[in-house]
Amino acid sequence: MTTDPSPPPPIDTSRAHPARVYDWLLGGKDNYPADEAVGGTLPPQARDAARQNRAFMNRAVAHLAARGVDQFLDIGAGIPTEPNLHRIVQRTVPRARVVYADNDPIVLRHAQALLAGSPEGTTDYIQADVRAPAQIVRHAREVLDFDRPIALSLIALMHFVPDDEDAHGIVRALVETLPRGSHLVLSHASIDLFPELAEQVIAQYAKGGIRLGFRTRAEVARFFDGLEMMPPGLVTATEWSGEGEEPPTPEESGIYAGVARVP
Repeated sequence: MTTDPSPPPPIDTSRAHPARVYDWLLGGKDNYPADEAVGGTLPPQARDAARQNRAFMNRAVAHLAARGVDQFLDIGAGIPTEPNLHRIVQRTVPRARVVYADNDPIVLRHAQALLAGSPEGTTDYIQADVRAPAQIVRHAREVLDFDRPIALSLIALMHFVPDDEDAHGIVRALVETLPRGSHLVLSHASIDLFPELAEQVIAQYAKGGIRLGFRTRAEVARFFDGLEMMPPGLVTATEWSGEGEEPPTPEESGIYAGVARVP
């Protein structure tokens, strides 16, 4: 494993952070009172959404690895939760190369200790924000071969980037760096499936100083503009399964999810 050599910035435990709130929702221990203060006020469905997001990521990257994809760029990686993305894909493709990025300093500290890949593969981490896509890509090029297919993973991330921060432009800039045959794996909280619950979640995060940009299905679909959607298309996180694979147990979800190929 290699990591960004620059010294980690200090951790501000007085303010909630999405990665640590997510860790709390998943039942983790790497969070602080400010994060619990946000997570504890969310409706029970928020815990379900965190679990559903994680399960979708597991299924999607395992499906791509089974199809021979051996390079992954996971932005908004969050605090390591077993099984991590690299462990999933390296079970199938031991030589797989994985680059993680996140903007929370606590993730870097855990990455250095926990994100150890298979002997044949490579696992790398950079402290960076998705709002700086050029910085992430520049670092990723040191590890990944951008002349071969790469899977870009944006799991439950882009709803933390409101419209006034050009969420669609950020994803477009990232996708435009990927070669043909690459994939975009994306999940995103909806505003239109369970609108009252969504508004409650948005309000509680706002009290913790975290802005959210939940979106409609049409707005989430825009992230995939110009790409070839893989079956079953853009569906809820609990409806997504790879073609020919057994679907997950039916369950309501307020999360949209999809996987698409770069033509």
